[in-house]
Amino acid sequence: MNRLHRALLLPLCASLLGAPLALAKTPSAPAPKAARASVSDVLLAPRPKGGEYLGVYLMDKKVGYLFADVAYVPGRKDRVRSINALHFKVQVGTRLSERIHREERIYEAKPGGRLLSFTIEQKGDGGDQKLEGTATAEGLRVVRKRPGLKDEVLNLPPTTETVEDADQARVAIFRKSRVEGSALDGTDLGTYEMITVAEPVEERLIGGVKVKVGKATTLSEKEQVPTSAYVAEDGRLLEVEFGQTMTARAEPEKVAKRLDLVEVFGLTRVVLPRALPEKARTLPGKVTLVMTGLPERFQQDTYRQTYQRLEDGRVRVTLSAAPPREKSLKPRPLEDPEGGENLASSIIVESDNKEIRALAEQLVGKEKDAYRAAKRIVSWVATTLQKDYGASADRATDVLRQRKGDCTEHSLLAVSLLRAAGIPARRVDGVVYMVNQDGVPALYWHEWVEVWVGEWTQMDPTFNQLVADATHFGVGLEGNAEITPLIGQLKVVEVK
Repeated sequence: MNRLHRALLLPLCASLLGAPLALAKTPSAPAPKAARASVSDVLLAPRPKGGEYLGVYLMDKKVGYLFADVAYVPGRKDRVRSINALHFKVQVGTRLSERIHREERIYEAKPGGRLLSFTIEQKGDGGDQKLEGTATAEGLRVVRKRPGLKDEVLNLPPTTETVEDADQARVAIFRKSRVEGSALDGTDLGTYEMITVAEPVEERLIGGVKVKVGKATTLSEKEQVPTSAYVAEDGRLLEVEFGQTMTARAEPEKVAKRLDLVEVFGLTRVVLPRALPEKARTLPGKVTLVMTGLPERFQQDTYRQTYQRLEDGRVRVTLSAAPPREKSLKPRPLEDPEGGENLASSIIVESDNKEIRALAEQLVGKEKDAYRAAKRIVSWVATTLQKDYGASADRATDVLRQRKGDCTEHSLLAVSLLRAAGIPARRVDGVVYMVNQDGVPALYWHEWVEVWVGEWTQMDPTFNQLVADATHFGVGLEGNAEITPLIGQLKVVEVK
């Protein structure tokens, strides 16, 4: 159900957009100490003039392209400008989804130079907006501009991002050492830790030819997907790898902008050997799947999912669903059992927005029982939003205005309203069972919600399931790209 540009492409490309760009170059001889004392290594590390284009491929199908550059601000030697842009286009069912995301950041040019300002522009699918940020003595002042709406001013905490974080990979290889820093995310404006490690030169098959390449690997606290860049000895960027599913390949501008027309539903689904039994849809319900391609770190037992490792890399996964226990239910407002993150408002969730808060109050009324209040909210979202797989919005207030969308819009608005009502909630990413028009039983990538009502319970506002049934297999939270390596790798070999 969910569009991969948000559950996959945009989170995944956050390591390339407004974060340490995982594009490394083979280092040349170090600059003189005097030069290095006054200028950041991000400028001393070799890079092609005029920036670089890369085609973005999902399972060997081109779905977009990137442009990146880091250089002095024209006419100034004390300022650095970083430009990162993503353009993607995919087919979602019968709809064409197209998105442009461009960022420009200005830093001090000295070592450890501060982030001074930024401009983030988003156009196309997901809605249009422009964010203009400026560093102040207190933190960051961001002006949010959207067509037809009054400008909004956001005051954010200061960011620890520095000029070296504009391109950590190049800095790591230039220094031949590990680089630690942080980056302000271009979608939610949170600051996340980033670490890059320069690895030994290796031989790699590129275009059917073995070449020696330099390598740098970046890991973000947010995405949790190792991003590896491979560079030829002459300094040409050859490839950026996001697990085994996503790659970005250096290409001339005209080639990079030439995209395939990719239908992501059929491309990314997990085909089943047979249909799921009816017991998967009952409450309580249960189903068992034998899978391959599921890394060990995803095999963590929960109240809904348990795992048993088998031979040959297979794993038996038991999915179960049941309503929350009556004796566990508590009145709202509730404290978040995980410290407050599941009640927090953000530029995306917007649970402190006055329209969101007013609607939440209207929907739950005087109902104190958190589970009954949650059911009212989820049912309203399910029955009010038009099911439109292609009409997307990246922010809860935009979903509320347009009142249509797919699973990501349903889940985002539901979480926003739940938090506004004092009920801890978060989005869950995973797969759900469907039999599409071609009659093939399969698991499709999907998003739903998890709610704390005295214990955790999952609900699906897209399908109006007040308890998400056992056809739901969750693998990640809040749209994180950590699930990306599973796409194209996860297989179901047996259904029980």
